[in-house]
Amino acid sequence: MSSPYLPIGDYGLVGNMRTAALVGKNGAVDWLCLPHFDSPSVFGAVLDHEKGGHFRIEVDGGYACRQTYLPDSNVLVTRFTGEQGAAEVVDYMPVGDIGPDAGYHRLVRHVRVIRGTIKVSVRVAPAFDYARSRHTVELTDEGAVFTSESGGPDGGPMRLGLSTVRTLYVDDSDPDRPEVYRDFELERGDRVTLELRYLDATGRLEEPLSREAEYALFRETTDYWRDWLVGCTYTGRWRETVRRSALLLKLLTFEPTGAIVAAPTTSLPEHLGGHRNWDYRYSWIRDAAFTLYGLLRIGFTTEVRSFIGWLRDRCEAGIPDDPNGPLQIVYGIDGRRHMPEFELDHLEGYMGSRPVRVGNGAADQLQLDIYGELLDAVYLYDKYGTPVAWEFWTDIVKYVDWVCANWDRPDEGIWEVRGAREHFVYSKLMCWVALDRALRLADKRSLPAPRKRWLKTRDKIYKAIMERGWSKERGAFVQAFGGTALDASNLLMPLVFFTGPNDPRMIATLEETLKAPEDGGLTSDCLVWRYNTGEIDDGVGGEEGAFNLCSFWLVEALARAGRIEPAYLEKARVMFEKMLGYSNHLGLFAEMTGLSGQALGNFPQAFSHLGLISAAYNIDRALDERGPGRRSGQTPSEPEQARSETVALHPGAEPNAHAGPTGAR
Repeated sequence: MSSPYLPIGDYGLVGNMRTAALVGKNGAVDWLCLPHFDSPSVFGAVLDHEKGGHFRIEVDGGYACRQTYLPDSNVLVTRFTGEQGAAEVVDYMPVGDIGPDAGYHRLVRHVRVIRGTIKVSVRVAPAFDYARSRHTVELTDEGAVFTSESGGPDGGPMRLGLSTVRTLYVDDSDPDRPEVYRDFELERGDRVTLELRYLDATGRLEEPLSREAEYALFRETTDYWRDWLVGCTYTGRWRETVRRSALLLKLLTFEPTGAIVAAPTTSLPEHLGGHRNWDYRYSWIRDAAFTLYGLLRIGFTTEVRSFIGWLRDRCEAGIPDDPNGPLQIVYGIDGRRHMPEFELDHLEGYMGSRPVRVGNGAADQLQLDIYGELLDAVYLYDKYGTPVAWEFWTDIVKYVDWVCANWDRPDEGIWEVRGAREHFVYSKLMCWVALDRALRLADKRSLPAPRKRWLKTRDKIYKAIMERGWSKERGAFVQAFGGTALDASNLLMPLVFFTGPNDPRMIATLEETLKAPEDGGLTSDCLVWRYNTGEIDDGVGGEEGAFNLCSFWLVEALARAGRIEPAYLEKARVMFEKMLGYSNHLGLFAEMTGLSGQALGNFPQAFSHLGLISAAYNIDRALDERGPGRRSGQTPSEPEQARSETVALHPGAEPNAHAGPTGAR
């Protein structure tokens, strides 16, 4: 018996930089939170096929389903083709010059028959407040209005409108959660537009969109995305792949504050049937800092400026006496500090993968690495954006002083373990980065700072990593001081200029990482695991898939080593091309990939696409520098070369070095 759940990779994403919806290849919207990314879900069938709620547009009969984005946009087209005819559903959330903020909170679904006669079934079955709330429905001349008892922004009632020129009907077989439906028989040229709109307490459902109004809205939306993408300066190999990743990162930006969500979903499992299910609809300092890096290197400065403002606000609101540090690792997209984690026991989870979690308890953890990622982002912004203001610098000095006093504490680390704290090598590495970038920034801008203390601490951390983070037994850098287990996060050492890419210890670590898991390594073909869960007690247990970001880290580390040893560069290129094959039909990556190639974890994932952008950029440059391998045998124009060299400059790097890390969870 086939599962009622679509594979995680069978979804596309549409959004408006406030929230986002998953649209399946079968035409169903199975995930949508309104009005914002981290609001309670309205449609959540991806987490419970029966109870979660959905907005389905189904075509009766045996039709092949295909999805694509309109070129250079986040407008999604789902096409149904068969012997009896063909139809398509165009999905988008309006963006652009569309008036007040409330205008953003809508989803437009446009059905058009291309040939033949098609039977189409529409069924709208919301399940407000993660399917915990009852609701009523009222049919009006404009469509239908659903009113819930809870799930609104203040925890109270919520209203949702569905407008269309077609007559709708109510199915109240479940009086607590009535549905709206309509069956159509449409011929070639027939069109149906359905607009789902979030309504505030006093708002009324407006008249359905006319054909002219809907087309104008569609054009405003497509023009917005295409105009935005013009700012992309990347022209290398894999151009379309990089541009799709950029569009995805833009979708995951919460425009009102500049925050960036790690993913638009919660509790999609890292292993089918397992319990490694987490809520990623928030903004991690780590993720967002590296998003800045990824967007900067391909030309997007407006988003970077907004995010730096968000970071500055978090720094100003820091709590100096918090034992876990003045900064949290993760915040709500509106900047709030409290995101209590709880489980929704009434939902079965994706394909039975329980629990379904809301909130994230990692907000209370100590993760020392975030200060390095923060300082690296600030340094890059100061170098390629706007000089750091004095008030911001005074906050930075406080945080760097805190790192000096606390770098040698054990913590939960980049992977947010829920077991005992450890002296994780990556955490120490990023404390070194925090001090290194702060020193360089102070020297570059002639800013006042306790340089002697910072320099002494930076060197002390370096020696500690080399003496205690290196295992002679393993012949590699390891996960924690005194241990022997590998950790893919150590692949960032050359990316942050802690070691050279061809340092003997780094090459040895690369070679160990490249071994198969059964041989003590972390790599299977091009798939890379964060660490071996059989060797490490992370306090969670269970299995997980390969971490896509780690695959791109390995690719980038190989590409950098390949500037001296060509065999590594060729291996990097092959691994990168293979990794692209694990994206879905739209070029989107989840957090992880299973051994059978299935997408796992929250989807789509910002981290994966940040790693892709950075790896593509660096392999492309390395291949060009190789000489005979320059694409088309061309020499870059002077403006292109100047821009490329500018982006390549980095603290302490020579002009041909490449900037910065690519991020981490």
